[in-house]
Amino acid sequence: MLFDDDEKLIRKALNGNERAWVKLVKRYEKRIYNYSLRMTGATDEAMDLVQEVFLAVFRNLPNYRGDGVFPAWLFRIANNRCIDFLRRRNNNPLANQSETDTETLKSSKMVDEDLQRDQGNREVLKLLTRLTREQRQVVELKLFQNMTFDEIESYTGLSANTAKTRFYTALQKLRNFVEVPHAV
Repeated sequence: MLFDDDEKLIRKALNGNERAWVKLVKRYEKRIYNYSLRMTGATDEAMDLVQEVFLAVFRNLPNYRGDGVFPAWLFRIANNRCIDFLRRRNNNPLANQSETDTETLKSSKMVDEDLQRDQGNREVLKLLTRLTREQRQVVELKLFQNMTFDEIESYTGLSANTAKTRFYTALQKLRNFVEVPHAV
């Protein structure tokens, strides 16, 4: 099982095995990058966040108790880093949303091979940046991490009903963004 393998790699990494650490990072870096990209909407910021996340994991690995699965712990760290980043960006008076949108459009060509080949993914990414941080988080966990609402509840601390409300409100917003108004 993959999670058992994670535990073995963690033990080896904690004992100083650099190969085990690299293997653990390689296993999850693309998922963390894509998560960060969907949360921030910008490739450069997503890359910075990947580095921050794995640095935090490295520093805190001795504190990992193993009472849950490693990916959940890892994504909790990634989520916290993304939220901190988005708060800093929103509190920065020099940050300009239109510049971020422009950067997203320009840099979307540099996204991993899957995104380069699929125009639809770039459009989804653009649309996700129009949601609130809270809505984006729930959409990310539900659609891209395949979590149930109960899992989202335990992961975020939101009630399952609040998560559902945010999810369905976000879906309605996304629908409104893509539907073309028809003249009657």
